[in-house]
Amino acid sequence: MKIAIFHDYFGAIGGGEKLVLMLARYFDADIITTDLNLESIKKMGYSEAHIISLGKTSKVPPLKQISASFLFATCDFSKKYDFFIFSGNWAYFAAKKHKPNLYYCHTPTRAFYDLYDTFLMRQPFIISVFFRIWVNLHRPVSEYYISHVCKIATNSKNTLQRVRKYLHRDAEVIYPPVETAKFSCKEYGDFWLSVNRLYPEKRVELQIEAFREMPEEKLFIVGGYSEGDHAKSYAKDVINNLPENVKVLGEVSEAELLDLYSRCKGFICTAMDEDFGMTPVEAMASGKPVVAVNEGGFKETVIDGKTGMLVDADSRNIIQAVRAVSLRPEIYRDLCFNRAEEFDVFVFVEKIKNVIYNDFQTFN
Repeated sequence: MKIAIFHDYFGAIGGGEKLVLMLARYFDADIITTDLNLESIKKMGYSEAHIISLGKTSKVPPLKQISASFLFATCDFSKKYDFFIFSGNWAYFAAKKHKPNLYYCHTPTRAFYDLYDTFLMRQPFIISVFFRIWVNLHRPVSEYYISHVCKIATNSKNTLQRVRKYLHRDAEVIYPPVETAKFSCKEYGDFWLSVNRLYPEKRVELQIEAFREMPEEKLFIVGGYSEGDHAKSYAKDVINNLPENVKVLGEVSEAELLDLYSRCKGFICTAMDEDFGMTPVEAMASGKPVVAVNEGGFKETVIDGKTGMLVDADSRNIIQAVRAVSLRPEIYRDLCFNRAEEFDVFVFVEKIKNVIYNDFQTFN
């Protein structure tokens, strides 16, 4: 069976991009996308991926999102593949022409639904007017194309609730994959690690505020942002307002990232109601305890008091947790390894195979 995977764009590499690249590797599938940063893909160790670009999108939001939607809605690969998988917020615009299909939903578009008010409040008045117009026009079109999706799988119970609430569809929870065999624990070093795109909803400023009050601890932040998304000004503010004990490393190669995981003391995540969050699982696969906010998908991966600590989203609680875990981070090691194995890539692949091959007849 020949499979194609549609994904929004490959700019800054995050969990969604890693998932697509792993899917393509294990199913020998082609990837169809828009913007394509091959250097980032090579850095993550997926230089063999066969990727087709439909063309570049505008760099100005929301024209970027609109142009991506148009490119997916108008493309046609229906005669070249037997099965189609969609990933992201705009790739499923290809669903009408490409069946049978599966939409792996990382989350319903947050600017359209649960974070609509948050996005709106960030905008100056004039821009907020255009934001309202865009959402009111683009959301119903988006929902029309989702109606052509045969089946939805999603990355967590947390996201499942959003799918039911906003899309009025059911979905099968299939947790994202982590290639646990790649990760190792060399030592518990003198720094904490954070890995995330520099987006406002990741709340990296909470981490920085906490470590500003802990000069005895170090924090390394890995991650970047894509030109044309909503994060550019936020990322610049983050980078320009760092205490001496916090460093933003930007995007790094897979080898460098694995090394950082293997040597860090612990891992920290502060994203707002995170859909799932692959990075804490990657940290646990490296035997490292995780301090995460007690929200969203983190509650489905981090076991409070056993593989780390779940805390309220404020700097005071983060400081207390980091200091407590820093006393003896090694005591979490074995439980972290065991927990990460539950999210191994082979578990994920088997569940996706079951959908594609066992449920295939139901799509026809």
